[in-house]
Amino acid sequence: MIKFILRRFAAAIGILLVASVLMYVLVINAGDPLADLRESRAKNRELLMERRISFMNLDQPWYLRYLTWLGGVGRCVIGQCDLGRDRTGVEVSTLLGQAASSTLRLVFLATVIALVIGVAVGILTAIRQYSGLDYAVTFLTFVFFSLPVFWAAVLLKEYLAIGFNDWIAEPELPPLQIFLIAVAFAFVLQVVLGGSWRRRALTFLVTAVVIGGGLAAMLATDFFRAPQLGYAGVAVLTVGLALSTTAMTVGLDRREVLIPALITAGFVVVLQFALVNVFVYYMNWWILILGAVAAIAVPWVIGSRLGGRYRSAAIGVSITTGLGGAALTVIDHLFRSWPGFLDKKPRPISTIGSQTPNFDGTFWETFLDLSTQLLLPTLLLALISLASYSRYTRSSMLEVGRQDYIRTARAKGAPERIVIFRHAFRNALIPIATIAAFDFAGLIGGAVITETVFGWKGMGELFRTGLSNADPAPVMAFFLVTGAAAIFFNLLADIFYAVLDPRIRV
Repeated sequence: MIKFILRRFAAAIGILLVASVLMYVLVINAGDPLADLRESRAKNRELLMERRISFMNLDQPWYLRYLTWLGGVGRCVIGQCDLGRDRTGVEVSTLLGQAASSTLRLVFLATVIALVIGVAVGILTAIRQYSGLDYAVTFLTFVFFSLPVFWAAVLLKEYLAIGFNDWIAEPELPPLQIFLIAVAFAFVLQVVLGGSWRRRALTFLVTAVVIGGGLAAMLATDFFRAPQLGYAGVAVLTVGLALSTTAMTVGLDRREVLIPALITAGFVVVLQFALVNVFVYYMNWWILILGAVAAIAVPWVIGSRLGGRYRSAAIGVSITTGLGGAALTVIDHLFRSWPGFLDKKPRPISTIGSQTPNFDGTFWETFLDLSTQLLLPTLLLALISLASYSRYTRSSMLEVGRQDYIRTARAKGAPERIVIFRHAFRNALIPIATIAAFDFAGLIGGAVITETVFGWKGMGELFRTGLSNADPAPVMAFFLVTGAAAIFFNLLADIFYAVLDPRIRV
């Protein structure tokens, strides 16, 4: 394994070196970096031109400028990176740090949402092949995959931002709209769950009543402007998550998995009471990160200690319960801060920018501001990526389902959930690992159109600005990050193959 990794890194360095030379030559020949100053009528035009020539080293031949850049990159080995300056004299390292952090916030969340939902939908449609659900999902995935990004972004701005902002000022729904929403949700759910016509009718009726009654109750209690989940709500939902996750993986009769999941749920319920003052008065990003780590580490210990022969399943279910309970606790405190946030920002969903300028609020209100800024571009990227993940998962699950070991597992009487999640799903993840690795690496480079439409100052904006100004320093910084990310995630995908399938050796 070590030799394999070293060989891959050696080849990667050679590839990056050759590609960087080509990229540098293409950028410096993409335009005249002094064009705007040549046309300027400012009295200090000559001084401005001299300063830009000095910042960009335009008085040197291109190969010396490239070697200067390469030497600065080489100093990253000792922690002293020098990526040069852009044409205004700003350190590119500073611009890169700001752009990368902005893009990572957007890309990570969009990729995780698309991966989780896409894989779940792919498994469901593979199980229900050629059903009405399968045809409907196939149609929708092709629609999402074919959507022009700029057109979809305009629709999201119009209906999910402007329309919602107008509605949230005085939230109300006529009885006819409540009825139509309830019927739509009920129809979709009965299609997803399937079964006999009697079961479908019962699902439709119960869902319509619950959704319609729930919407009416939320409007009557002003839930949309003053939402409350409460400690009891967090506790009930966390326990429900533990039970449902256990039921879907190994079944509720496996006490080795059920007990660790319920203990994890109890741990979450106790902590939300014990740490209430921390959540209200002392919360910051580091505490949030520490809480996320604890939501993984503690359930892992519980599952590994009590899982017995179902140790791996117990760890997975416990971690899912811990992370889900932690997320519900965060959502509860965001709900509590929502009324104050609406007072400071009456139109909460923004259509441009990564954060509200000069926004002054508590930690949770700032969290809400950043989340609402992320909503539209994240949703757009997730919808587009979701189509690929669902189709690849469906195809892979159908291919694996025809293998001999799947038929053998069924012939031995293994429960269908064990066959699907333990035997088929793991091997079906191999092509998904490839797609996810390249997708995440590509999105780190920034979704140029998405960032432009939503005014998001990320990696795509850095690349676009540098290229339009024929400024090689920002473009080369973009290339360095995206190229390294592509190679690194490709290497991770190769290693992940061996983890998923023991028959594969790197």
